[in-house]
This record gives sequence, C-alpha cells and structure tokens, in this order.
Amino acid sequence: MNKTELVKAIAEKANLKISETEKLVNTFIDTVSYSLKKKGKVTLVGFGTFAVAHRKAKIGINPKTGQKISIKAKDVPVFRAGKALKAKVR
Repeated sequence: MNKTELVKAIAEKANLKISETEKLVNTFIDTVSYSLKKKGKVTLVGFGTFAVAHRKAKIGINPKTGQKISIKAKDVPVFRAGKALKAKVR
C-alpha cells in the first residue's frame, strides 16, 4: 500500500474527504519527522514506537571493487512494532 492508497482507505473508513485525510496524513508524517529530528520519540500504544537509533562508524567493503571504505556514524529512524500490532499480523 502506498501513501495515496492509504489516504483513500482512511478516508473511506472514516467517512472523510480525501483532501482532508491527505492533510491529516501529511501532518502526522511531518509531526513524527520533526520529533525524530529533535532526537525525540513517538509512541502509539498498541501500534508501535518511532525513534532514532545511532549507528557507529564502521569499515565496509565496496561490492564492485572489493576496496575497503569508511562509513560515517549517523542517526537513523527506526520503528518498533507494539504487541497489539504484532498480534494482528500473526
């Protein structure tokens, strides 16, 4: 499911206009992104947690040349599914 399909599905289920639903989805994405940029986390009980994880610098290998390369440390977004979501998927 892509973003357009998600918006349409939510709009139908909640009986909302697609334009209103698109604003809501975009606002949700912007709010979560802003929180993660500030090194915060967003927890939706029963669904999961959006957070930031730090990856340490490491040495990697270029698959084309076999040459060793240095990979810089960086922060990456992560999502950890909650118990209720895991139970629904099983």
